[in-house]
Amino acid sequence: MKTYPSILYAMLAAILYAISTPLSKRLLINLSPVFIASLLYLGAGLGMGVIALLRDKLKNKHYHAFTKRELPFIFGMILLDIIAPILLMIGLSSTEPENVALLNNFEIVATSLFALFIFKEVIPRRLRFAILLITCASFLLSFENLNAFKFSIGSIFVMLAALSWGLENNLTRRLSYNDPLMVVVIKGIFSGLGSLMIAIILKEVSYSSLYILYALLLGFVAYGLSIFFYVTAQRELGAAKTSAFYAFAPFVGAFLSLLIFLKLPPIHFYIALILMTLGTFYASTHGAKKKT
Repeated sequence: MKTYPSILYAMLAAILYAISTPLSKRLLINLSPVFIASLLYLGAGLGMGVIALLRDKLKNKHYHAFTKRELPFIFGMILLDIIAPILLMIGLSSTEPENVALLNNFEIVATSLFALFIFKEVIPRRLRFAILLITCASFLLSFENLNAFKFSIGSIFVMLAALSWGLENNLTRRLSYNDPLMVVVIKGIFSGLGSLMIAIILKEVSYSSLYILYALLLGFVAYGLSIFFYVTAQRELGAAKTSAFYAFAPFVGAFLSLLIFLKLPPIHFYIALILMTLGTFYASTHGAKKKT
């Protein structure tokens, strides 16, 4: 069927993004969180920039050029894409990667709440229920020791990253009429350079060429190509169906983390996993609509 390639693109997008959590955890052994964040975005921006240059010039593309009207959204997008990955890498450095993978779904909650309170979008009943389930799961995952009610600082940083990306998603949505590939290039290069400047100021830059190359390649694959495949799938499947496939990314990431690090999580992880699975299902099938 015609939709088969698009379904494949959506699944590739989810799988490629999922590998970023366990592999970033490995890179944190040798590189600082801020430096990794910069390299991941630079890898995405530079890699997708090459693809943009090689793109077939004969295709008829119906994209609007960037104007001054989009500048506030572009600046906001870049700033949040500097903040969010740094918070994520700091969180990942001090908590289990399978927790981080699942907590990425808190971005659904953040995106929806910003859409409601700032951009005045309607939240359907199914999505409200999904927000409740994902929030409960995130609350469970944020505990380092459930018996002692000890919060995990790392999980708090991951949730702050999700909040940042939730707002960024709403800003990026305002650029939907522009070339999505160039949006990825802009956010990758400028956000990556911003994080790199912070890493230089903090003197957290490493000169290990091998690990720098690993991080750039991971950024290109897990961030750049993932977004590219996601946008490609969205053209045929639409936003709701594509998100249904892409929503599996955190679960793939959690599975890979357990497989790579061979460490069984505590019992509340499995309870959170069930709640997160139900919440993700309701979120990806809610059929959202906007106010008229």
